Amino acid sequence: LLESLKAKATEILADYPGNRCCKYLIPYLDSDEGKALSNEDLLTFYACVRTGIDNPDSGLGCYAMTPDDYTKFGGFFNKVIRDYHGDETGEAKHVTDWDASGVGEAGVLDVRKIGFDQELSMRVRVGRNLKAFNLPGKMDQAERIKFETTMLGAFEALCNNPDYGGTVYSMSPDHGDGVDNPNKIDDAKYQELVDAHVMFKDMDADPFLKSAGISSDWPYGRGCWQSADGQCIIWFGEEDQLRIMCMKKGFLLNEVFDRLNTMLKVVEAIDGIEFATSEDYGYITSCPSNLGTGMRASVHVKVPNLTSDGTDAKAKEVASPLGLSVRGTGGEHTPIGADGTVDISPRARLFIKEAEIIEALYNGVKLLMEKESEAAPKAEEPKAEEPKAEEAPPADPPAAADPPAA
Repeated sequence: LLESLKAKATEILADYPGNRCCKYLIPYLDSDEGKALSNEDLLTFYACVRTGIDNPDSGLGCYAMTPDDYTKFGGFFNKVIRDYHGDETGEAKHVTDWDASGVGEAGVLDVRKIGFDQELSMRVRVGRNLKAFNLPGKMDQAERIKFETTMLGAFEALCNNPDYGGTVYSMSPDHGDGVDNPNKIDDAKYQELVDAHVMFKDMDADPFLKSAGISSDWPYGRGCWQSADGQCIIWFGEEDQLRIMCMKKGFLLNEVFDRLNTMLKVVEAIDGIEFATSEDYGYITSCPSNLGTGMRASVHVKVPNLTSDGTDAKAKEVASPLGLSVRGTGGEHTPIGADGTVDISPRARLFIKEAEIIEALYNGVKLLMEKESEAAPKAEEPKAEEPKAEEAPPADPPAAADPPAA
């Protein structure tokens, strides 16, 4: 397996040099740490890197199977992580800090101050995983069900909390051994929730997640809790065990940020809930791209001038130097809105504080809208009227006849 992995990675790099998984896999397997892997560990390592082998066009190409994988295969993951997140020192450590009192005006980020006169759709989410469970790529059906039933206690606590209330929607056909699922929904309700952007789409159709084992056993262990006001959602059983989010339409960007922070404290205070963390990388996530904050803060904005060709190509070109990612309104790999609406979020997740992310979104959107104004079609200047041709002067009148001689 070891030699075949190295040979395949070498072959892939010839055509896809940007595949970080293959780039760092070869030297890792040649290192002392790589050579010392047991057969069992080598199989686990293969599960971590399989998506990068199966999908050569991957930019990252790896997922952790357990929270400990970032340590066990540290010689590999550390290189991938620091390359992807731009840590040239190789020594940065993540610091968690939600204190946004120093951003904006005493912590208030009002988008009306940067030119918006209509409410924006705002969303902030984080990925979280419980320390006591494998990450989704290694879970089997029984563990997925056990995770869901473990979370039911947390969801019950939220439903009983007057600040949240809400409902649990589950796609699990049952809870194993003939145990009925009291929160099971039918296909029609599932599609309704997907269309409303409350529930995630069928993961089994994603080749990257499929290769990593993350979409296995679909739809067991998948579903969500939604608060009574519809503004707070917790997905369970997606790429991470939990995706916890707050959303609303409004002008104050800090409102969703602050509410999410409060909800996370409520969830983590519930018995049996302990999130997996790393001293170096902050909160543990399945994909190295989300380590650290695990946060994605986004707004929907209209940029009709930057999307006038019907694509988001120009918007991405302009947004990238600003540290922003551009997606369709339905998330990654979805089309832009017919009116030029796109989803904008800061790219950074790791080695950045949570408060800095929300500030980066605010400042980034301000700069993006300036670029949108610059891309507006220039009004044509009125053409100067051509001077009229001068009229020829009238001919001199005929000379008067000489008077007759006397």
